[in-house]
Amino acid sequence: MTVTLAEFNTAPPEKAGELLTACLDVPRWVDAVLAGRPYPDLAALTGAARLTLTGDETRRAIAAHPRIGEKPSGGWSRDEQSGVDDAAAREFRAANAEYEERFGHVFLVCAAGRSGDELLANLRERMHNDPDTELAVAGRELVDIAVLRLGKAVTA
Repeated sequence: MTVTLAEFNTAPPEKAGELLTACLDVPRWVDAVLAGRPYPDLAALTGAARLTLTGDETRRAIAAHPRIGEKPSGGWSRDEQSGVDDAAAREFRAANAEYEERFGHVFLVCAAGRSGDELLANLRERMHNDPDTELAVAGRELVDIAVLRLGKAVTA
């Protein structure tokens, strides 16, 4: 669903909330972005969307994301992971398994516009993080993904 900023600003809370939930399924994030309406411009909207997620919010939202390198069934993730080709996907399967063993959740990164090699290098670099640091990094990546999606869903 794509709406103009004016439509987003005046939509019933339930409708605007559905759009936001499709970008990031974190109720506090959705409520905070809704509470800031009306937004004077897209920069104000995306600025308001840049909240810091808690560890529990991050874990919950991660559960809804496919693994990098797996073919998502549709929606936002398919377009966002288009830089991961089949060769990189094979490497990602092994790297994802190692990452998940270490951190207990899927590797999450804002993949849009990045090559498979870049994403794989990012995963390997993040393997050096301790679990709390990595959860915080994943939370920031989730917000980056949400802002990217919001920028596609709401136009000027």
